[in-house]
Amino acid sequence: MTVTATKGDRISVDSQKAGEPPRQGTVLEIIEHEYGTSYRVAWDDGHESTFRPTAGTVHTVHPTEGSAKK
Repeated sequence: MTVTATKGDRISVDSQKAGEPPRQGTVLEIIEHEYGTSYRVAWDDGHESTFRPTAGTVHTVHPTEGSAKK
């Protein structure tokens, strides 16, 4: 899966537990690796982490679009 997120995009990550809300944050940095792309994200709960998305888990919202993109 290819997530097309750019610095400043908002992302929403589906919860792995039923009934839990998605985790949301802002992309701070795109990190390219030989094995794929990861993102440094400032999560809305105040934490920051490096995240490598898996298929079907991430939705991005580009600031100029205003709508979710899968």
